[in-house]
Amino acid sequence: MSHLASADPEVAAAIAAELRRQQDDLELIASENYASPAVLEAMGSPLTNKYAEGLPGRRYYGGCEHVDVVENIARKRARRLFMVEGHDIGVNVQPHSGAQANAAAFLALMKPGDTFLGLDLSHGGHLTHGSPVNASGKIWRPVHYHVGSDGFIDMDEVRDLARAHAPKVIVVGASAYPRTLDFAAFRAIADEVGAVVMADIAHIAGLVAAGLHPSPFPHCQVVTSTTHKTLRGPRGGLIMAERPRMKAVNSAVFPGTQGGPLMHVIAAKAVAFGEAATDGFRAYQRRVLDNAQAMAARLVERGFRLVSGGTDNHLMLLDLREEPISGKDAETALGLAGITVNKNTVPGETRSPMVTSGIRIGTPAMTTRGLGVEEARQVADWIADVLRAPEDESVRARVREGVTELCRAFPVYPGWSA
Repeated sequence: MSHLASADPEVAAAIAAELRRQQDDLELIASENYASPAVLEAMGSPLTNKYAEGLPGRRYYGGCEHVDVVENIARKRARRLFMVEGHDIGVNVQPHSGAQANAAAFLALMKPGDTFLGLDLSHGGHLTHGSPVNASGKIWRPVHYHVGSDGFIDMDEVRDLARAHAPKVIVVGASAYPRTLDFAAFRAIADEVGAVVMADIAHIAGLVAAGLHPSPFPHCQVVTSTTHKTLRGPRGGLIMAERPRMKAVNSAVFPGTQGGPLMHVIAAKAVAFGEAATDGFRAYQRRVLDNAQAMAARLVERGFRLVSGGTDNHLMLLDLREEPISGKDAETALGLAGITVNKNTVPGETRSPMVTSGIRIGTPAMTTRGLGVEEARQVADWIADVLRAPEDESVRARVREGVTELCRAFPVYPGWSA
């Protein structure tokens, strides 16, 4: 960053500090990962200079012949990653985020005031699935389904709500749900009431691409995702849909919800989709699952309660309602020990969203560093040690020392200096 350091040392210093944090702390936020140097280079390319409203071959600006190539590469690679045999899909790689992808999908599928079903936020759903503080809960009419006492989605409730409310769309997806999503079961319910099934696979996209989670296709007519998280690309969004729905989807992205696409980010998405098609990426996703299951099992052994009792995917949700600590205080205590997690609501939540009674833990980033099952168990023990004595500075110091040693043994971006 020699040019930046010279031109703006204040910003350069902040970036360097963040690099040190990523190098020295253990990242366990389930929605975060480390993009490859190739992805970062694409994001930092001169493509950021180019406006390219429209689609390849149909732009509103001249000079788009090279960015057209990049966007077509990204679309073709995403299509190869997620399309199932015998089921043709179209792809739009322009959404700036998962939230914008969801907004565009809703715009393509519903009129203002239409009803849709989504998983309740406090039960693992996402803000954009109908929270009253989000546009999805203001423009459309959300009805929420929940997880049962076992922590699994209550499919009987989904069916009852669908029959009672006749939604236009049923949203399948979550931000804090540790179990496998049964897309086929949702489609069967949707067919009963004439609804469209929209899957939000932002968290599990990498697992789906690697064949380690059932595909939303052909059961879901529209699929949205982020391109970071388990997919390990740049921060951005993606929409895929059955071919007949792509015209409405494309129009909902531009001009419906966005202006010019971020061509440098689309280039980085193309790189990430290429990486996700490799055998190495599939092996990585297998390790993500192995690490999550090892960590979950160890936390249960240490006496902690997990929502649904465990995990099928890359994350787990600790329910701290019976512990003498809130999610917020747990996040703070672990952060002081060099372990980064996020506070999270749990089913039956009684605290505010800024305090919560749980924490969410994920294994994608730690697995990218190279940590395996043995290290996952050790990290689980450190988490348990800190949460059992959150005010004990000596415990935090001991864990911080262990985290520092582990992070140095498994560096992020080896050879990079802050």
